[in-house]
Amino acid sequence: MLPDQFNCTIAVIGLGYVGLPLALQFIYKNEKSKFKRKVIGFDINQERIIKLKKGIDSTNEINKNDLYLINKIDLTSKNYDLIKADIFIITVPTPINDRNEPDLEPLKEATKTVGKIIKLRANERSSTFDKFSTPIVIYESTVFPGATEEICIPIIEKCSGFKLNNLENYQGFVCGYSPERINPGDKNRKISDIIKVTSGSNKVTSEWIDCLYKSIIDAGTYRSENIKTAEAAKIIENTQRDLNIALINEFSIIFKKLGLNTNEVLKAASTKWNFLNFTPGLVGGHCIGVDPYYLTFKAKKLGYNPEIILAGRKINNNMPNWIFEELSREIIKRGKEINGSKILILGLTFKENVPDLRNTKVIDIINLLYKNKMIVKVVDPLACAEEAKKLYRIDLLNKIPPLNEFDVILGAVPHDKFFEMISYRIKNDNIQNKLFFDIKGLFDKWDLNQVRI
Repeated sequence: MLPDQFNCTIAVIGLGYVGLPLALQFIYKNEKSKFKRKVIGFDINQERIIKLKKGIDSTNEINKNDLYLINKIDLTSKNYDLIKADIFIITVPTPINDRNEPDLEPLKEATKTVGKIIKLRANERSSTFDKFSTPIVIYESTVFPGATEEICIPIIEKCSGFKLNNLENYQGFVCGYSPERINPGDKNRKISDIIKVTSGSNKVTSEWIDCLYKSIIDAGTYRSENIKTAEAAKIIENTQRDLNIALINEFSIIFKKLGLNTNEVLKAASTKWNFLNFTPGLVGGHCIGVDPYYLTFKAKKLGYNPEIILAGRKINNNMPNWIFEELSREIIKRGKEINGSKILILGLTFKENVPDLRNTKVIDIINLLYKNKMIVKVVDPLACAEEAKKLYRIDLLNKIPPLNEFDVILGAVPHDKFFEMISYRIKNDNIQNKLFFDIKGLFDKWDLNQVRI
């Protein structure tokens, strides 16, 4: 018997950019409906749990007006607290290693934890004569097609002693996959505004999981025919975007050699109704710059070499080198030496309006600047200075120093917070003969004769 949709306990495992908004959405719908669902928020990072209990969300994904809802989640970093759950939704990171191969250790560890809890849960409920329902495990983490059934389910079976889709007695569990579609920093498309793809390990479970998400997602759901199809749908979303950006990045390299302004070319081309609006830039983070490698890894295992996907990855990974070369040319063109030039970099995170420093490609540019003995200062009002120091050994500033102290001002990440700060500096500093080099339109608001990639 599957859990009661209206009165069950849901454990969200991993409270990052995906897990926390999801947990809060269940709470929010409780407030607006007749649901009596309890929500457990689990994360192995105790510091994260402590901050959340104080109403502090370091991801900045939660609206300040909704922070009070965090107190309605049963927050914990203790495995045993998960024993109360009927549904386990796993939203842990799935990064890549130094060889650009999937690192599934966080996913495997979370799965082992759930498998052990499922076993303890059954023992405790049978001894106390509590009403037993078949546990449901749902994965939201991005994986290659087949990972849930080939890797995760066997781990649950081994750790719990239960069998998948065994609904006949108290020794079974069911499983599903519903890929996350969170867009970090996007205040216009929140979790409830994005259609949710769902799937299950059997027909009954598929329908149950679809109903669960349909009850909290205003945009509705799409029920995939099986788990592997849902996994594949997720993996191509970001792969397609990565390739589109790679194409525009290659355009920008060609146009630069032709003496053309890439931005103006794109404006002209976008007047056609079916032109896709992408802009050149750095591709980092934990999604677009990572997900394609999950698909290429699986393809290679099957004996196929995915040439186009890897070509796109190569172009995007090489952008920091190309940007450095173009920046160097502009410095020399102005009669200055690269060695000893002072450069101010605005933005360090992997994307605008997010504090996340993971896999940022700005650091690749910074390392090239250091290698060529340039004097570098970095400003980012959203990023954590302690984390920047720990990850990249950078002394991060949160305010823009006087621009006249630098030869080059490089706009790397166009945070909204920068615009007022830049306006003040342009008005009060001597910016004559300064090179403004723009990666992603940070200086478009002002007539600075900036150089665009």
